[in-house]
Amino acid sequence: LPLLAGDDTYYLKPEDGSVRDVVRKIADPEAEPDGLDRTFISVETANERYRDFPEALANTEEVAKRIEVKLDLGSWVFPKFPLSGETTYEAELEKAAREGIAKRGLRSTEEVETRLTYELSVINAKGYAPYFLTVSDLLSYAKRAGILTTTRGSAAGSLVSYLTGVTNINPLEYKLPFERFLNPERPKAPDIDMDIADTRRDELVEYARKKYGSENVAQIGTFGTMAARAAVRDIARAMGYPYGVGDRIAKLIPLGSQGFPMTIEHALEIEEDLRKLYQSDEDAETIINAAKEIEGNARHISVHAAGVVIAPSPVTDFSPVQLDPSGKAVITQYDMYSITDEYGGVGLLKFDFLGLKNLSVLEDAVRRVRERKEEAIDIENIPLNDEKVFGMLARGETEGVFQLSGSGMTHYLKELKPTSIDDINAMVALYRPGPMESIPAYIARKHNPKLITYIDARMKDILDRSYGIITYQDDVLLTAVTLAGYSWLEADNLRKAMGKKIPIEMEAQKEKFIEGCQKHGKIAKNRAEAIWKLIEPFAAYGFNKGHAASYGRVAYQTAYMKANHPEDYMAALLSADSGDTLRVSEHVAECERIGIRVLPPDVNESFATFTVIANGIIRFGLSSIKNFGEGAAEAIIAEREKNGRFASLADFLSRVPGNAVNRRALESLIKSGVFDAFARRGVLMANIEKILAYARDAGAAAPANQDSLFGSLPSAQAPRDIALDHAPEAPRDVMLAWEKELLGIYVSGHPMDRFNEALEKYPHSILNARREDRNGYPLVVGGVVESVKTIFTKKGDRMGFITLSDKESSIESVAFPEIYKTNRDALVEGKCILLKGKFSKRNGEPSILIEKVKAL
Repeated sequence: LPLLAGDDTYYLKPEDGSVRDVVRKIADPEAEPDGLDRTFISVETANERYRDFPEALANTEEVAKRIEVKLDLGSWVFPKFPLSGETTYEAELEKAAREGIAKRGLRSTEEVETRLTYELSVINAKGYAPYFLTVSDLLSYAKRAGILTTTRGSAAGSLVSYLTGVTNINPLEYKLPFERFLNPERPKAPDIDMDIADTRRDELVEYARKKYGSENVAQIGTFGTMAARAAVRDIARAMGYPYGVGDRIAKLIPLGSQGFPMTIEHALEIEEDLRKLYQSDEDAETIINAAKEIEGNARHISVHAAGVVIAPSPVTDFSPVQLDPSGKAVITQYDMYSITDEYGGVGLLKFDFLGLKNLSVLEDAVRRVRERKEEAIDIENIPLNDEKVFGMLARGETEGVFQLSGSGMTHYLKELKPTSIDDINAMVALYRPGPMESIPAYIARKHNPKLITYIDARMKDILDRSYGIITYQDDVLLTAVTLAGYSWLEADNLRKAMGKKIPIEMEAQKEKFIEGCQKHGKIAKNRAEAIWKLIEPFAAYGFNKGHAASYGRVAYQTAYMKANHPEDYMAALLSADSGDTLRVSEHVAECERIGIRVLPPDVNESFATFTVIANGIIRFGLSSIKNFGEGAAEAIIAEREKNGRFASLADFLSRVPGNAVNRRALESLIKSGVFDAFARRGVLMANIEKILAYARDAGAAAPANQDSLFGSLPSAQAPRDIALDHAPEAPRDVMLAWEKELLGIYVSGHPMDRFNEALEKYPHSILNARREDRNGYPLVVGGVVESVKTIFTKKGDRMGFITLSDKESSIESVAFPEIYKTNRDALVEGKCILLKGKFSKRNGEPSILIEKVKAL
């Protein structure tokens, strides 16, 4: 590699180290010449050393001389939004915003005009108009295409964003400050984060390519780094250790929290088991020491989950590009920190296109209602005072509701009994570390307004909708501006300082705030200190109000669909989670609780995904069956829609293509209950050879160019049915095992059903146990043993990891050697047991440490 330094050219060898190290040596004025001589060779020496390859050296020098890279840093680069006529970006944005007043059903009041004029002046003065126009264009297309979107974050505080269709929240109605999003003193560009139905995100990216040029649009690359656990596993593998060695060490490293990754050094400080292993095991010491060296280094390149750049010219004018690991999409080779000017990069603006599953569920549920009930729902304009919604939340029926499910949240909602969208927004914001401590006070003040107080009367205008409780980051900023005389830039710096939680910065901010309250707000020192104690927990962990309002709206929308169209919503939710058996189990249990039956798949009623076949009844989809391909499911559905329902098993075998009914597929269909309307599963399985023979004969009789042998015949001329030999029905536990194997869950019943009465006196289900968050909390739960994995301890004793499940969920349980030895006969797959133990949560995964086991 040639490196030019002044008039000299040095040739680096691989062993010289990184380019950065070499540059430092050259740039060091105190470096000894002989030191450089040991690192570099001159052009003459290089020519001598590589005399057999003169053209290689000449070409290398020629390339080096031709390279001139000049990066224009320090300014933003916006997409080239197409304009018509002689207009400007600023004029076009104002026109779109003013037209939006009527479109949004607002009146041009003094409040609207004042806010609009102010926001436009800030946006235009900073040159951000093309950015707003581009985002508005993208989301307008999404709306035309029926793609459900929402915009999260502080952008909801902008009236211009609302009027141009960028956000769905009226900031005047929710009292959202524009300055949290953008203010005259803020140096960085606005950040508008778009959430898109995850099944349709690619459509929006493709629209951007067509509108702004495929060469001008790329997804952002991101570099996966050697996190603590990954570094340990990779080092152990590379050094030739068995997988279990690296895995055992890695599992002792706790996960990070609050957005901060865990480091190996910190893990050694806080995790006693890891530290003991490091000090006592030579292999562990070797692996950990080596892992420390590579921790944090780039490991691989992948695609950023949301980031897209839209450049005014080809992206290669600003960043090198490559294909993503799948070879399908173009991505930048600069990560988002180098792409955007905020981090000293090249200045392209990052557009966040984040796929959100809940929006796909909403979109699917609305479509199902339209097709099944012929009822059109405008999900963006549903009433926000629906009594069914608030009644459902007050009853704690929150499973599947965005942001509002989980035992802790459900508990608080049952106490709160929400009556407005403001209550939902507040719960979305408060249910997190720090602010969570204020939830009981929020609930108490809602039910008893006499408890509402304000340390300073001026805080009432800020906190009136949250009953005097500081709830959002915006409350902190507005308090600092109103009472302490902060500018908006200073208030934003306060928020960032609180987020970093650096003691020196916090102390400086505290002094500044209290002094500001005294001088600007004329507040006594003790009252100023009391206000500081109120705001301190919120800036670090709290939501900004616009974010809470945006996500609170989606939460309400999902609750509205569940409360008013429960079958269609739950079917959409089940379909979205069909690959996650744990989630499907929880959703099916919720269906049962609210009076909806979920039935096994049926040859005449099931479609590809979960389908509502009548009020209160959902069928499993054919694509949910394991060992049964999607193509085969589509073939069955297509034949049924073309030529009508299947009259019998023989009719089915005669009409469906032979490649869809091989032995494996037929066994899966029989065991999962698809043919229950024709015959019992045990009888069909006993006659499987006869059925296969009939299928072969029917396939041979069908002409090659005829889709269906009997498709054109009336039902009276349907094929002769198969004469099945008599056979006993399969035992119930066998049928349930088939369902568990092929559908992922028990559907027709559950092995624990016969023990319902015995379990009534124990309050914890496994789902409740999973949601506990108190280590050491005692539990008694019942379930069926799904799997047992055993390992040997260092002493050679056997211990077990048992997966236990009931109707709703499953959980891992740990039996230490003495417990496992004593209860080995009960801890067997398929056994129904009752176990007593203590809740444990390690690295985010709940489990039960078993103390006693009882076979049921």
